[in-house]
Amino acid sequence: MKDRTESLNFLEHIIAEDLKSGLPKDSLRFRFPPEPNGYLHIGHAASICLNFGLGEDHQAPVNLRFDDTNPIKEEQEFVDSIKHNIEWLGFKWAQECYTSDYFQQLYDWAVELIKKGKAYVDGQSPELIAEQKGTPTSPGKPSPHRDRPIEENLEIFEQMKNGEFPAGSYVLRAKIDMASPNMLMRDPLMYRILNKAHHRTGNDWCIYPMYDWAHGQSDYIEQVSHSLCTLEFKSHRELYDWFLDQIYDETKIRPKQREFARRNLSYTVMSKRKLLELVQSKTVAGWDDPRMPTISGLRRRGYTPESIRKFSELSGISKRDSVTDVSLLEYAIREDLNKRATRAMAVIDPVKLIITNYPEGKTEMLEAENNPEMENSGSHEVPFSRELYIEKEDFKEAAGSKYFRLTIGKEVRLKNAYIIKANSVVKDGNGNIAEIHCTADLDSRSGSGTEASMRKVKGTLHWVSIQHAVKAEVREYDRLFLDEAPDAHGEKSFMEFLNPESLKITKEAYLEPFLQEAKLEDKFQFQRVGYFTLDKDASSDHLIFNKTVGLKDSWAKAQTKDQKQAQPQQQKQQGQGRSPINEIQKISKKYTNLSGVKLESARADIAKLAEDIAYDDLEPLFGTAKKKVGTRIGVTIALGVLLEKGLERNEAIDAFIKAGVEDDNELLVEEAKALK
Repeated sequence: MKDRTESLNFLEHIIAEDLKSGLPKDSLRFRFPPEPNGYLHIGHAASICLNFGLGEDHQAPVNLRFDDTNPIKEEQEFVDSIKHNIEWLGFKWAQECYTSDYFQQLYDWAVELIKKGKAYVDGQSPELIAEQKGTPTSPGKPSPHRDRPIEENLEIFEQMKNGEFPAGSYVLRAKIDMASPNMLMRDPLMYRILNKAHHRTGNDWCIYPMYDWAHGQSDYIEQVSHSLCTLEFKSHRELYDWFLDQIYDETKIRPKQREFARRNLSYTVMSKRKLLELVQSKTVAGWDDPRMPTISGLRRRGYTPESIRKFSELSGISKRDSVTDVSLLEYAIREDLNKRATRAMAVIDPVKLIITNYPEGKTEMLEAENNPEMENSGSHEVPFSRELYIEKEDFKEAAGSKYFRLTIGKEVRLKNAYIIKANSVVKDGNGNIAEIHCTADLDSRSGSGTEASMRKVKGTLHWVSIQHAVKAEVREYDRLFLDEAPDAHGEKSFMEFLNPESLKITKEAYLEPFLQEAKLEDKFQFQRVGYFTLDKDASSDHLIFNKTVGLKDSWAKAQTKDQKQAQPQQQKQQGQGRSPINEIQKISKKYTNLSGVKLESARADIAKLAEDIAYDDLEPLFGTAKKKVGTRIGVTIALGVLLEKGLERNEAIDAFIKAGVEDDNELLVEEAKALK
């Protein structure tokens, strides 16, 4: 547990205050509740690290609970993958739980609510139910079935459970308040009919609980003390508490829902739907493609559990949605691999180098340190011979004084070997350099202790002996998108911002023979190139290495100039300190008075500002008065940006959009229809 109060994040403060107020320490319990309908990504890793990290800090149990309430989308494959990911990250759960374990208890509680007159069966269509819910600024209308007799409700609900009705014919709704300012409290759905076999319960059930009904009750059954969710569930907290009120026993722990910001990452997308599109369109090779932000993709690329946990720690926990720069993730893995990766030599784009004064047929074994950053890492032998491969980019026939690699008449050191001087080249019929002829100072071998070995030269090159080289395929991965926020461009598809250079495959790279024995999960630094790991598709006769990350941030320098150019414009847009949501409101007030280029510019400014706001900022504006059309248009534009970034729809959002579509203002109708 952290010692200093000032070092705690806001969730840790909440827990500390609860303990101070009398919550027994041994009553602390957390949970990670994924829905088994896809593969976990780096955003989920943040939640995993948060919940299991709190468990470690407080020596409290953490349950892994699968929210398996939708058999249409859920599969055992995803359950297995999620468990594997969590274990790989280094965490252990106290209990493996499933919401489906509680189906009977949830059903029994629902029956009790019906008996108390707090739930009823509704046979209307989903469209009619949605229409009757009203809008954020107008109350809803009660269902004609709201006052159905209790006995009739119990009978129909039993028939629903027994599979006597087709899917969609009936739902069970909680009877709360159709005039509540919180749209989620307007008689929310508790159960729907789904005639679909469940991956665990088979055909035992024909009705399945909705998330809001199952979530808090499952927390209560497991006696979870703190139920931590992402910000989009903040508006659900009132309903979470109402459902608990109906079943709560004061002798038990009452779960507390609190929210934190989801983890968004630059230069990628996090929406399951968009990740699925990348897979189905074969833009990537699968869910574990090393360019994907999935945990399995990151692992295949060479990321370590320690680096992902460190990234989560560095990113912190926030109350506001934001985008974390992917360079922070790359920094975390670079720092980790620097300490653990074995150094080796590999030539990706080779050119032949001949040391003319080195004896033909001779081979000597040179010693190479495995990792200078790791004490007692040991060493391995590297064969050296007369004919070597070096990188093509490491040689120029003629070069200036600031070029410290190999050039005619200048000296460089071969790593762990000799100082050489280039004397001449041999070219092919097309004028390309085929061979570089050099001489070596044969007294200068590294580590020999001779005076010549102590000589300093400015350049050091990596190399491999041609006679002993191992051929391999090398896959160099880069960011999948060229744009920092590929899904934040309104009318443009995120697919338009794909990086055509995100994967470069070299079929014939040459490696030192030490790498022939590489195993999965081994980490290597190809000296002067980057960090690499063996791919799962590799075999002993076809080695494949994936590039995890470069030795330095190759994007940093390229981005600096763009950032400097963008900074004055950003400062202007942000109104020198005014918050983005306030700036959106300011621009929106005059929106309906604009036309042509000015209108387009205003819309672009709102969309840009919306990248820096959270749903929490926007939702209060859903209740903006009907006459303030400009503000409602601005909110609609901003909402579109958040939805593109992966914000999940809820009833409040749907109602706000519906009100926009039905408005008299053409601009508002157009923006709202774009979100339908």
